[in-house]
Amino acid sequence: PRAGMGKVAFSKYHGLGNDFILIDNRASSNLLLTSDQAAKLCDRNFGIGGDGVIFALPGEQGADYTMRIINSDGSEPEMCGNGIRCMAKFVADLEGRADPGAMTIHTLAGRIIPEIKSDGMITVDMGEPILESAKVPTTLEPGADGRVVEAPITVAGKDWKVTCVSMGNPHAIVFVDDLDEKVLNMATVGPQFETHPAFPAKTNTEFVQVLSDTHLKMRVWERGAGPTLACGTGACALTVAAVLAGKASRACTVTLPGGDLFIEWRESDNKIFMSGPADFVFAGEAHV
Repeated sequence: PRAGMGKVAFSKYHGLGNDFILIDNRASSNLLLTSDQAAKLCDRNFGIGGDGVIFALPGEQGADYTMRIINSDGSEPEMCGNGIRCMAKFVADLEGRADPGAMTIHTLAGRIIPEIKSDGMITVDMGEPILESAKVPTTLEPGADGRVVEAPITVAGKDWKVTCVSMGNPHAIVFVDDLDEKVLNMATVGPQFETHPAFPAKTNTEFVQVLSDTHLKMRVWERGAGPTLACGTGACALTVAAVLAGKASRACTVTLPGGDLFIEWRESDNKIFMSGPADFVFAGEAHV
């Protein structure tokens, strides 16, 4: 059904509690919903509830599909790691694909290649991280190599050390000793990182506790969505940051509030691979 008719079919999926409303938009390259309608559907009291709406569109530039996302505040991010796993599962379910396999999805952050494994987990080739400060983007002073690693920044009246990484979307990673909200106060600090002038495109912020050199624990304040249970691009970005800061190895389990992702930053080709689940919850029809 077209949005103008007032009804739209949807399916609800989540990746580690990062939940999305999925819309089958394969018949048209134009979004079936406006960003305002999408944001309303994300409302947990007056809508379906979700961290964002994902549209599965026809492929562009030779890809099998195109993914676009509207966040719960109506903004459009370049990419979403948990979202792309949900989208891969959604289109596989739509097409009745029982067999594991890879697909190519065009996003605003470039081409992403998710592969559904025989155990139902989804491994995603997330491409190479962007570390050049101007491209992240951040105005913080880079080192001689053009990267911002453990750079000083003052946010919410406190001094932090931040590492900046883009996965096609910007991330600021801060290593902390304690993720407890009473200590971290993310509800206050998160929005001030997001809108800090050092991040011209705003930023996602990951607060990371190093449990061991192969196990990292994080909480995230997402640009345009606030605190979420999981952030796939954030898990990738913080693994890169931990390697750059000498705190972790290239293959790590990242524990998010909603569960674990396995992240590997391959030295051989500089690419990052993310493995994790995506689960169908329910389907229905929404009035818009």
